[in-house]
Amino acid sequence: MVVSADMVVDDSALAESYRVLRSRLDLSELPPLTRAVTEAVLCATGDFDFVTDLMCDEAVLAAGVRAIAAGVPVLADAPMVAAGITDCPVICKAAESLAVRLARTTGITVPAAGVRLGFGVAGPGSVWVVGDAPDALREILRRVTEPALVIGVPAGFSGAAEAKDELRASGVPALTTLSEKGGPVVAVAAFHALLRAARGEPAP
Repeated sequence: MVVSADMVVDDSALAESYRVLRSRLDLSELPPLTRAVTEAVLCATGDFDFVTDLMCDEAVLAAGVRAIAAGVPVLADAPMVAAGITDCPVICKAAESLAVRLARTTGITVPAAGVRLGFGVAGPGSVWVVGDAPDALREILRRVTEPALVIGVPAGFSGAAEAKDELRASGVPALTTLSEKGGPVVAVAAFHALLRAARGEPAP
């Protein structure tokens, strides 16, 4: 089936989710990209705490949008994150058997091993989407990767908040959360908001 550019995908459930959100909370005073990311995450999670938990820098988000629009490599730390990004090519080395072997021999998680393997295909200016493992963020910080953007939102009580603190302190362009909250759903929602902006598509 060939879909023409002027055909509109009818996602009434998503549109209704945005309608309900906006009836309950007015985020119109936020900068455009920050608002887009925040609304996407709220609609995906139903958790209003993300209004204050998300750490967004409009200039950083704009640079990420430009990178995505330019077609830079997009890398995910885990298969669950990659599976959520359905309308953009994404690289996930953690899905490969080599990542499992590397994790076993080095004592790191499979997502962190996937990130380590991902450096072979991710040059400067890439976009990293990390929603699973805190040590995946640390793998990124161990090397001078010069990413355009790191969406770093792993969740959990074992080092997630600390890893995000390190990411923010590093000066690497990043979108994070302050607390232990996050996860693949948040990572994917944030990325899709920026992808829509890169394509010039309005929010639902």
